[in-house]
Amino acid sequence: MAATLHDVARIAGVSIKTVSNVINDYPHIRPSTREKVEAAISELGYTPNLTARNLRSGRTGAIALALPDLSLAYFAELAAQVIHEAEAAGVVVLVEQTGGDRARELDLLRSPRLQLTDGLIFSALGMSQDDVRALDVSYPMVLLGERIFDGPTDHVTMRNVEAARAATEFLIASGCRRIAVIGAHEGEVIGSAGLRLRGYRQALDAAGIDFDESIVGYTTLWHRANGADSMRELLARGVEFDAVFGLNDTLALGAMRVLQESGVRVPHDVQVVGFDDLDEAEYSIPSLTTVDPGRDWIAKTAVATLLDRIARADAIEAPRQLLAEFRIVERESAHRAD
Repeated sequence: MAATLHDVARIAGVSIKTVSNVINDYPHIRPSTREKVEAAISELGYTPNLTARNLRSGRTGAIALALPDLSLAYFAELAAQVIHEAEAAGVVVLVEQTGGDRARELDLLRSPRLQLTDGLIFSALGMSQDDVRALDVSYPMVLLGERIFDGPTDHVTMRNVEAARAATEFLIASGCRRIAVIGAHEGEVIGSAGLRLRGYRQALDAAGIDFDESIVGYTTLWHRANGADSMRELLARGVEFDAVFGLNDTLALGAMRVLQESGVRVPHDVQVVGFDDLDEAEYSIPSLTTVDPGRDWIAKTAVATLLDRIARADAIEAPRQLLAEFRIVERESAHRAD
């Protein structure tokens, strides 16, 4: 039979209350007492009854993480980091994939499945600023992404405009003047593509370089195949460019593959910069210069912010917008001019 709290107390020679205090990390326990209790727990292989504890506290010990598409490396790496941070805090993560579909995202926000968790980290993609009222939910939530701003929940996000401007300025400082963009979305203003294109255009304006629509590659999705297809289209049209800014790393990697297949040398003929600093960017040939937008910080801050809201559920505080810092990671595909 499984060991009980009573068994641990008997072996350690202490009260059940003392065992409970040790398990719950009560600070005012003598070290010698803590050692006896921990030794008894180890000897018996005792596992606390988390269900009973959660019933008493009104918490489940789990949080939900909703992401658009785990086949995209950025979201997969973000999920891994969120899980790591949550586990360090003793919390389980239940992962939901929405497919970036607005209806599925809205359904999730109202889903009874969330009753199995204490709160939600939510990366919206299909929803827009028009859906901001849907974020007014009864449970703790932290919003990620760039689809909705100034909502009723805490929002942890990246500096898309500033980071894209810095990436473009890096290429300009390298001597590039005809900088193609891969991954723009037709008509988008709010969202990763719209914000990063804005930063790109700001850098061009500041350098006195005219914006040229002919070297902007529009896509719908941000997979390698989209980057490859967009680059093939640019090459087929015969437009001239000396650099490529992929609005994410997977687009940049797809575009770089097509450039190399076409006999265009990277970075000798065309320099390439991505955005996200995925793990694979360091190992591509050539390795990809990119923007680290602060993904690890975003994961850590999202978890800490959500757990803080859960712990202080009755506190009434204005929602916070928390912005990650970014940096340019210089590798082989683009380099500063000597």
